[in-house]
Amino acid sequence: MFRKVLIANRGEIAVRVIRTCKEMGIHTVAVYSDADSDALHVKLADEAYHIGPSDAVHSYLDMEKMLEIGMRSKVEAIHPGYGFLAENPQFAEMCEKQGLTFIGPPSECMYKVKPKDRARQLMKMLNIPVVPGTDEAMTGSGGKQLAHIEEVAESIGYPVIVKPAGGGGGIGMAVANKRQELGNVVRFVENMGRKAFGVPSFYIEKFLTGVKHLEIQVLADKYGNVIHLGERDCSVQRRYQKLLEEAPCQILSSHLRMKLCVAALDTAVALQYVNALTVEFFYVPDTREFYFNEVNSRLQVEHCVTELAANVDIVKEQIRIAAGEQLSYSQDEVGLNAHAIECRINAEDASRDFFPSPGTVTALRFPHGLGVRIDEGVYEGYEVPFHYDSLLFKLMVRGKTRDEAILRMKRAIDEVRIKGIQTNVPFYQVVLEDEVFKSGRHTTDFVAGRNIIQKVRERERILAKLESSS
Repeated sequence: MFRKVLIANRGEIAVRVIRTCKEMGIHTVAVYSDADSDALHVKLADEAYHIGPSDAVHSYLDMEKMLEIGMRSKVEAIHPGYGFLAENPQFAEMCEKQGLTFIGPPSECMYKVKPKDRARQLMKMLNIPVVPGTDEAMTGSGGKQLAHIEEVAESIGYPVIVKPAGGGGGIGMAVANKRQELGNVVRFVENMGRKAFGVPSFYIEKFLTGVKHLEIQVLADKYGNVIHLGERDCSVQRRYQKLLEEAPCQILSSHLRMKLCVAALDTAVALQYVNALTVEFFYVPDTREFYFNEVNSRLQVEHCVTELAANVDIVKEQIRIAAGEQLSYSQDEVGLNAHAIECRINAEDASRDFFPSPGTVTALRFPHGLGVRIDEGVYEGYEVPFHYDSLLFKLMVRGKTRDEAILRMKRAIDEVRIKGIQTNVPFYQVVLEDEVFKSGRHTTDFVAGRNIIQKVRERERILAKLESSS
């Protein structure tokens, strides 16, 4: 087992990895930018090193600096978390050449699905349905390149969604509803891909509506052992960013669940994959058809709901696999034996269409109690920077049934107290009371289709009146 690991990330995921490492007796090394000098992950790590200015391009995305700190601190392995360098095959390869273990898949596996359009080609070889779209990455947003892109979009049929080829997690994706919008959308996606992932290329797909966003968690070791941990339902989204996730999916039949899990396992075997893998799908409830969405060759933000529902520490398995050990479980030993829900608590004002709300957390109270888990990157007095993702902490609950989990989450959400900044807590208070959500039949159109933001505004107005009258 490793003696010392560098966590090449920040915020709640860095804290989460640090905690697991310490429980395994592993010494931890953190990195921090100018904006993160007082961050929680810096305080909790055994060692911490300044990596650069607040701009992620010159800090958390700087591969040379990250490796230099790894060598200087004499770590044996690097855990990339999610985002930043987590899905960068070049960084994984650089780690390998320096003799550092990358806690994730080998670079050879990553190159097979990066840029992400390569994963579409693999799915077609495996006879797994894919969303209609391009099978090659595209670049360029002017002149002849744009004319070609417009032809491609016309052949797919509007609306189309343009996705950064180098990333995931919904970051940088945008929809063009007609030809006149395509040029601006492509330029936006190119710019976001370059800034967030260092890769400006993109691909285009048909934009599907009224679908469930489902993903299958897979673990694989170096000895050919491959298992799945069931599915997650990630259909509560805004601007293609997941907000609330749960495991398992309420409306998925046993037959379809088996088909999705087999497709995910086939993908891992075809890639000769090692470590944690997520295969994402769109499920169309009306036709009971599913389509491949993307492969994520890293830890997912929402991995925690699977951990709670399946009672498996995915980060611990990641580290064990990277150290050359076998999986701790066989397929027969795992299953989703409970229901788990996760709410991402972000520094955003939901009533103002999720407008960012950086600032100082002047007061903070977390909920507690049976079946409640908090993965946090903040504390009272912490100044939330505007340079990075707005995620403050993840609030998760576990229940024997979905109904029990929903009631537990409602109780936990009501106990959250944060002052100094705005958060999206009121959004979840509305969602958890919604009848369509409670039925489990919500899709990716849920937030807009149920006018959730308007309901949040109405609720806030009523509460403000009650406060003023009292």
